[in-house]
Amino acid sequence: MTGQRTPQMDRGQSATREVESLLATGPFAVALRAAIRARGLGLERIQYRLRRRGVPVSLATLSHWQSGRCRPERPGSLAALRYLEEVLEVPPGALLRLLAVENGGQRVTQVPQ
Repeated sequence: MTGQRTPQMDRGQSATREVESLLATGPFAVALRAAIRARGLGLERIQYRLRRRGVPVSLATLSHWQSGRCRPERPGSLAALRYLEEVLEVPPGALLRLLAVENGGQRVTQVPQ
């Protein structure tokens, strides 16, 4: 390798910057969709990885979250976010913080440990 950037490397770095920016500003659905795209995983693969961690989340739920049709609000859904962040390799609490911001700065329901 000559040390020159390839278009593929530039796309990866660009996607990472986009995700970092969206995780800082939101909204939740857009940031989640960008993180999924940057990670290169389909919803079925994400569902499989969550299930392996003991966190069952339906494809419909993942699809609704990333499209903005609904947001995780129940305690079980909020707990699933912690594992989703691991799967997507985003900083711990990044997605949960966006929910709090979109909730008028109010704290979201306590996430079970």
